[in-house]
Amino acid sequence: MGRSSWVAVWVLATTSILVTLTAQAYPPGVGILAKNRSCVSCHPNNGPWADEAHTIIDILDATTKQSLEGADGVFVIEVSRGQTRTVQTVIGRSREDTVKPPQRNAWLYVDTTQLATSSLSKFAPGWEVNLPMSCRVVGDEVSAFEGAHLTSLPMTIRPADAARDAELELQALLTAGESVKNKAAEGLISNYFVRKVRLKVIDP
Repeated sequence: MGRSSWVAVWVLATTSILVTLTAQAYPPGVGILAKNRSCVSCHPNNGPWADEAHTIIDILDATTKQSLEGADGVFVIEVSRGQTRTVQTVIGRSREDTVKPPQRNAWLYVDTTQLATSSLSKFAPGWEVNLPMSCRVVGDEVSAFEGAHLTSLPMTIRPADAARDAELELQALLTAGESVKNKAAEGLISNYFVRKVRLKVIDP
């Protein structure tokens, strides 16, 4: 075997080891490192924040700060084709809650029809997005929810030429504690919530 062949074998072996270590070092994202259907495929749903009464899960227009939630509880994000729109994901617990609040919240927007695909992005096909998932420490301030225990970040989306109307799940996990490495169900206290989100393309 020539020198170039040995180099190729070494690179392939090293790459395989790195991929394996990466998969072990981080919990598998929904449909990304594994074909998990939801957060509770790995994480527990055992926390003290299971009630809906004090749970805040909202999507606001980043400019107007108005909620995009419809009367049926589904969030609708309308965007003109080729244009961008920024929304604000807000997750947490109300100020009236007497339970100790979560320490951090994780969330992701996922098109469940994409879970079985090999694409790293599980967002709706044809839609460009800059922040479809995050895990953030509680402590953000949102004027619409004064005094609440929240996490909040903006997300900008854009329907490209191939984009079509789509339906997403906003999967949210309110958490405290720390997951044990390679044992995601240990050490973490969490509660899982899901909201439906509709993406609508507005054509000229």
